[in-house]
Amino acid sequence: MTMVGEPVNLNEFQELAREALPKMYYDFYAGGAEDQYTLEENMEAFRRIMIQPRILVDVSRIDLSTNVLGYNISAPILIAPTALHKLAHPEGEVVTARAAAACKTIMALSFTSSCTLEEVASSCNAVRFFQIYVYKRRDLSALLVQRAERNGYKALVLTADSPRVGRKEADIKNKMILPKLKNTERFLLLEASSDNGSNLAAFAKETKDASFCWKDIEWLSTITNMPILIKGLLTREDAIKAVKVGVAGIVVSNHGGRQLDYAPATITVLEEVVQAVGGRIPVFFDGGVRRGTDVFKALALGAQAVLIGRPVIYGLAAKGEYGVRQVIKMLKDELELTMALSGCPSVKDITRRHVRTERERLHSML
Repeated sequence: MTMVGEPVNLNEFQELAREALPKMYYDFYAGGAEDQYTLEENMEAFRRIMIQPRILVDVSRIDLSTNVLGYNISAPILIAPTALHKLAHPEGEVVTARAAAACKTIMALSFTSSCTLEEVASSCNAVRFFQIYVYKRRDLSALLVQRAERNGYKALVLTADSPRVGRKEADIKNKMILPKLKNTERFLLLEASSDNGSNLAAFAKETKDASFCWKDIEWLSTITNMPILIKGLLTREDAIKAVKVGVAGIVVSNHGGRQLDYAPATITVLEEVVQAVGGRIPVFFDGGVRRGTDVFKALALGAQAVLIGRPVIYGLAAKGEYGVRQVIKMLKDELELTMALSGCPSVKDITRRHVRTERERLHSML
């Protein structure tokens, strides 16, 4: 579909990005694992949740602001860590960081960024988090953590769902080759060869520590004063373990459907995790957020904030910094309207009673 005029929603930004990017790069960003069932389901599952509005509430003033790990942000929408922004825009993550700062929200910088964490830190003044994987060379992981802390990053996001890398068939077909990773180019050589045309899986296999487990989080917390968020958790059991090892928060995530296909859509397991945690630590959410109504539903089911990944890339590819700002503004505007029409003047007013899941609807029919 070709679009006329300015995009009016996030899906139209995706179309602009598809037109702007080389196919190999668009597929890299947009694609998911294997059958892409989880990728699709992340978005589809939102459509099965209904909003239950309250009428005749004073909604003359709507306050979207909230607090994440003690930092005030303009809305419960954060920028998720995503790889290689220079494939979408020549200046890469520096531009994304400026957009996040302008929107008064927090960006989590990916370990696999195409700008160094120092370049992003010096690009503008803002609260930023740093996402890491743990590598076979622990000294390398430790060094990265120390660099992030020294450069003023305020929290670590440990992505824990990737002992190996998911099978994204489009990348294999396109022979997608990972460019040099700026944060580690001095230590990790990307000479990982592969027999299927794409070097992504080979690189991960040679560098990622597949033995990293719960007890190792203790090691991570001894090398930093930054709070640690654990990302990639989908079950009650793992939520309980996360609380036990003392992390500062959880990000319910299935890696945007890029790792294990047929993992559940994140919105369908959010409440299970929230209940297991029982308010002891904050629970954040990512996966499939494309509308303000999606943000509202996640908050109603107990998320403190959502993270958005692909839409940020689409905004960046289509219109640079302005595009990223527009994507965040669209979501904020939609969320504000949803809150007004649902009778919620502030984020705190969004409760579990404001949504009805498919299970509840089916149950009420019995």
